[in-house]
Amino acid sequence: MSARIGVITFPGTLDDVDAARAVRLAGAEVVDLWHNDADLKNVDAVVVPGGFSYGDYLRCGAISALAPVMQSVIESAKGGMPVLGICNGFQILTEAGLLPGALTRNEGLHFNCDDTHLVVENNTTAWTSGYTEKEHILIPHKHAEGRYQASAETIAELEGEGRVVFRYTVNPNGSLHDIAGVASADGRIVGLMPHPEHAVEALTGPSVDGLTMFISAVSTIGA
Repeated sequence: MSARIGVITFPGTLDDVDAARAVRLAGAEVVDLWHNDADLKNVDAVVVPGGFSYGDYLRCGAISALAPVMQSVIESAKGGMPVLGICNGFQILTEAGLLPGALTRNEGLHFNCDDTHLVVENNTTAWTSGYTEKEHILIPHKHAEGRYQASAETIAELEGEGRVVFRYTVNPNGSLHDIAGVASADGRIVGLMPHPEHAVEALTGPSVDGLTMFISAVSTIGA
C-alpha cells in the first residue's frame, strides 16, 4: 500500500495542486484536506502548502494556525507524523508553534521571485534523507515575508543542534544566518520558504531537485 500524504487547502492557498502533483510523482497517494475539517483521514504525513491563506490578514499564517485541520496536525505532529510547511506553510508552522522563529517582511520590503540555490545543511530529517549533506539544490522562491527571525538563543540552539536544514547561498530576504528552512528537534517537521513543489519536473521547473524532498518522506514513511 502506498503512503498517504495529505495536502491542506485554506482559503487563499495557491500551491496545493502543485504540492499534490509532487506527492504523486514521489509515488504516494494524495489526500485532500480542507482547512475547516479536523479529520486528517488517516494520512501518514501532511504538506502545508504555499499561498496567501486567509489573505495573509493579521500576520501571515496567524489565522490558519487556528484552523480545525491545524489543531489535528499539531496533535499528530507531536506523535511523530512528518509535516512539511512550504512558504506560507512555513509561516503557519511557526505560528502554530511547531517550528521556532518567525517570518517577517523581506529586507527592502519587496516581493522576491526567483530561482534560488540552497545548501542542504541537514540530510537526516524526514524530508531530506534523499539528499547528501552540503548538496546544492536549485528551487524557486516567491515571497514578501520570508525573512527568518528568531532570538539569539534560538538561533544558537538551531545551529548547535543541526536544525538549520536549508541555507541560502545568496540571501534574498535578509534571513538571519542565511536560513531558508529549519526542522523540529526530532527532524519530522520541516519548514522552508522556497518551493520544492515547483522543481519536480524538468519541463516546468529550473531543476527536479525539489522532488527528492517528497521522495524522502515516502521513504521515511515506508521505513
